[in-house]
Amino acid sequence: MAITAEVVKKLRDITGAGMMDCKKALTQSNGDFAAAEKILKEMGLAAVAKRQDRATNNGRVFVKVGKDKAVMVELSCETDFVASNDQFAELGDNICAVALEKGYSEINEELEGMVTDLITIIKENMALKQLHVFAIGENEFASTYVHGNGALAVLVMFKSDDKKIFENDMVKEFANDCALHVAAFTPSYLNTDAVDAAYIKEQTEIFAAQAEKLGKPAKVVEGIVKGKLNKHLSEICFLQQPFVKDDSMSVEKKANEVGKAAGASLEIVNYAFLRAGAASCSV
Repeated sequence: MAITAEVVKKLRDITGAGMMDCKKALTQSNGDFAAAEKILKEMGLAAVAKRQDRATNNGRVFVKVGKDKAVMVELSCETDFVASNDQFAELGDNICAVALEKGYSEINEELEGMVTDLITIIKENMALKQLHVFAIGENEFASTYVHGNGALAVLVMFKSDDKKIFENDMVKEFANDCALHVAAFTPSYLNTDAVDAAYIKEQTEIFAAQAEKLGKPAKVVEGIVKGKLNKHLSEICFLQQPFVKDDSMSVEKKANEVGKAAGASLEIVNYAFLRAGAASCSV
């Protein structure tokens, strides 16, 4: 059977494989279309096996919000060229969508199979490295932001006593600004209550040692230490940080102001950011 360019193109459109591979598979199958698809699949899987030991130091992160959950995903690959590939980006979005639709809370065979399918087409090693799921309560709202070409993904969770507040344009804008804020300042903690006591003790001792060198009275030293500690906490705690769009007030105070103007309470209850190549998700 003659292998026409039209038939080769049709197989390429269906499988995503290269033109030469499609022609080779059709020739090998004597023009049998279904058999050619199977051959291409086997060729791709063989290529996957050869690439499994290759390092995947590039990639991108994704975040997607569903009705009652949000997911964050890290997908890695060998080169930054593939990381910016449209098929690679589509795969990350599809993994998020499937995880939301089927309620997956961890990486499984189906999600890994989606990655394998793209490896057979692009012929570069890839890996689904992280999957994080966040519950969204009845009166909660999630705002997201992805920086650059998927280098950093952010999720910020809000809560109110009236969920209709999240339809307010001013509140939506503030929620988006908060996600931008996290991307810019990558805070270490949500608020001062979340800071580990051992860390506070360590920082207090450091500031005390510095202040004592000033030769000031004990009460003055105590005040200096307290001031330094409060300043430090305002730098690392999301709610205490100066708001990115108005540094005259903290994020927490700005949330209260926006909520009051919108006619309901507005509280930031959680946040997370995932950086491509990071060991874990920061929450």
